[in-house]
Amino acid sequence: MVRIVPERDLLENIALDLRALEDVERGFAELAAGNATVPPIMMIPVPALEGEVDIKSAFIQGLPHLAVKVASGFFRNPERGLPSQSGQMLVIDAETGFLVAVLLDNGYLTQVRTGAAGAVAAKYLAPQKTEEAGVIGAGVQARFQMRALALVRNIRVIRSFSLDGDEVRDAYVRDMERELGVKVIKSSSVEEVVKESSLVVTTTPARKPFLKAEWLHPGLHLTTMGSDAEEKQEVEASVAGAVDLLACDLRSQSFRLGELRSALAAGVISETTPVVELGDLVLGNHPGRTSDDQITMCDLTGVGVQDTMISIRALAVAEEKELGVTVS
Repeated sequence: MVRIVPERDLLENIALDLRALEDVERGFAELAAGNATVPPIMMIPVPALEGEVDIKSAFIQGLPHLAVKVASGFFRNPERGLPSQSGQMLVIDAETGFLVAVLLDNGYLTQVRTGAAGAVAAKYLAPQKTEEAGVIGAGVQARFQMRALALVRNIRVIRSFSLDGDEVRDAYVRDMERELGVKVIKSSSVEEVVKESSLVVTTTPARKPFLKAEWLHPGLHLTTMGSDAEEKQEVEASVAGAVDLLACDLRSQSFRLGELRSALAAGVISETTPVVELGDLVLGNHPGRTSDDQITMCDLTGVGVQDTMISIRALAVAEEKELGVTVS
């Protein structure tokens, strides 16, 4: 029997909460402990439409299921009145290889697990007294990142900048003020956001870097999550060389697809530059931030262990509540 769970059921029953954060933390810990197998991402580009289809997966020893995710990002979709991102997850029995469930989440579970990864990075790398945060972008993930941050830090102010029109930017301000109960400022530039915040998250599909090293300041934590393909880049290569501590979700993947790729190509860092993975922070193998004055950076490219962990949780909830339909 295969359970098919529609997006509506997942939206109503799976939230970005501390449980999701703990699930993703465990995934990173298992990866760092050598208990996970993560194959390279398969990326199918559709350049004429600024689109791509990504296939990610991971097997984690000792867990009953693994996930294969097919996710797409078509960044001209808003011109058609459609969301830019979509996707679904296939849940497979880890003992038999049989298909167990199809989670028709339309990218929602990816948004949840990506937000949770941002919270993990902030938990170990952001200053404890982070109260003023900044976000570049005003889309779905810009919302999830701030929701996730609120789980691990007591933020009072969010500064937001994006290249979107006023209608989109104003909606972000309005929505996040109402949801999080914080002050949201529509900043005039990326520079203003960086200089006035103690934590900044970049959430864009930019192909040209827009964040400069000269704007960094003592006590700043920067999470970059937009660069997940060879042609993407949000921050200048020199940024990676200007921080005190570099972190990422998966070193090999960040050097191939993330901001570390750009820094490596520019000669700012090398393949032997110390870069700590999130799993080592979770396991206590690295202390993370050790002073309020450190400048830290975490490059997130999205790892299959996150998808496997969130899909296992979603399937458990779906089975408990008898969500969706089953077919033979």
